[in-house]
Amino acid sequence: MRILQISAAQAFGGGERHLADLSNSFVARGHEVRVVVRSNSPLLGELKLPQENVSTLPLRNALDAPSASGLAKLVRVHQIEIVHAHMARDYPLAAYAAQRNPGARLIVTRHVLFPLNRLHKVTLAHVSRVIAVSHAVARELKAQALIAPERITVIQNGIDLKKIEDARSRFDRSEFCRRWDLPAKASLVGSIGTLTLLKGHEDFLQAAAKVRDSNPSAFFIVSGTESAATQEYRRRLERLIQQLGLSDRVRLIGRMDDISELYCALEVFVSASHSESFGLAIVEAMASGAAVVATDTAGAQEILQDGSTGLLVPLGGIETMARAINELLVHAEKRRAIAANAQADAQQRFGLDRMVTETEKIYLEALRKT
Repeated sequence: MRILQISAAQAFGGGERHLADLSNSFVARGHEVRVVVRSNSPLLGELKLPQENVSTLPLRNALDAPSASGLAKLVRVHQIEIVHAHMARDYPLAAYAAQRNPGARLIVTRHVLFPLNRLHKVTLAHVSRVIAVSHAVARELKAQALIAPERITVIQNGIDLKKIEDARSRFDRSEFCRRWDLPAKASLVGSIGTLTLLKGHEDFLQAAAKVRDSNPSAFFIVSGTESAATQEYRRRLERLIQQLGLSDRVRLIGRMDDISELYCALEVFVSASHSESFGLAIVEAMASGAAVVATDTAGAQEILQDGSTGLLVPLGGIETMARAINELLVHAEKRRAIAANAQADAQQRFGLDRMVTETEKIYLEALRKT
């Protein structure tokens, strides 16, 4: 198949990991894949495509007529069969490109729970399929009644299990601790995600302060970047770390080139999100052998079995979060049992090949329909 993936993303998160893994996997399966991104896209370093197959356009907003025309031309010149967009702002541009080329089929993926604009009912009138990354996202889409229910398909995110296995086999904990100035016998608790209010980093830090008071071996890592040029939220977190007296206990390390290494270092991974459509970081932590504490979001509920493959805590429940973290740090046997259950579950349910195969099937079905 000749496939075009489109994303105007300016920060790297779960949706961008999804697109990169999908594109690279389709190339490995022999499909012709092209990707259109913005000139400063964080995806540029993640795509394993021939350079000539990666194009840049401004993709300024949903009404960017020059970008829409550029996409339509690219679809025509390369005889693209599948036009696949991943952000709501890109849906109208992708729809225009597909409509201008009758042989192309439009697919969009919905990665978040936020409601679509009512105008998307017109934009997506001719969409072949809307892929929801979780059942929670599918429920939200159906509740809005902008898209025919039969056009909505759930394909849960998948992760590269082999990459994680390779990272575990070569991981050197002593070297990791030296690099980040951590005690060799530290109990490491981490949270990974884009630096935004929605991810609940402030709740995590407040819980960390409570854990620190009862567990002197606990150290904390926050990894993630902020898309805003001002970096105001990162500075806000830095101020909170100082106010809580955590400067010697927390490492705010930004984005790592190999995030698998961090997952492997953690005894406990914490997702403190206020809203989560799926929770790719949760699955990656599970597969890496960390025990997971997560807020009771719709996405986390689909992934974790409370008490068996992780611990679910109330949204914003700082005291409960701190108790759950400390319980796993203190009771090593329980932590190891939960981590082992989670790792087996992730390997069974969330492999990348499954996600790619299910998406490939959607593409083929779209092409068969006239």
